[in-house]
Amino acid sequence: MVDVVVVELGPERSELLRRATLGNMNWCAERFTMQDVLSNPELVHYTEFRPSRGDFGVVARTGTEEVGVCWASFLPGTDPGYGFIDGNTPEVSLWVAAALRGQGVGRRLLVALIEGARQRGIEQISLSVESDNYARRLYSSCGFEEVVGREADGVMLLRLDPTTP
Repeated sequence: MVDVVVVELGPERSELLRRATLGNMNWCAERFTMQDVLSNPELVHYTEFRPSRGDFGVVARTGTEEVGVCWASFLPGTDPGYGFIDGNTPEVSLWVAAALRGQGVGRRLLVALIEGARQRGIEQISLSVESDNYARRLYSSCGFEEVVGREADGVMLLRLDPTTP
């Protein structure tokens, strides 16, 4: 496991979220450009971190380099994400630099985010992941389950008991 420090994500990190969103969209191949991310309403909302609406997240660092980020966005029904459930269920995004995948960084970030959701009293969190994305194993191992009827969209949900660590 690589040695990382996990810190809270701040609102000034829009460049990191743009890079992470592009990385997430290109997880298997170069399919999108940064211009695609910034001009497509279905993608650009993932680059906007708004603590004022309840968004929260964590960043993984090795020294001064940011090597991963996991954030939860409260997207409205008028601008839903791919994993949208409802306005009270934040949608999770997770990105780890390609060179560090499979070394526990994503798990550390996801576990920290789940703990943050519990501390906030959030009842559930969602996400969307393509069917052949290897990250599905991580999400399943952390308790996320496919949403019946939304399997084709890769929507997964984790129900939280805020009193359970």
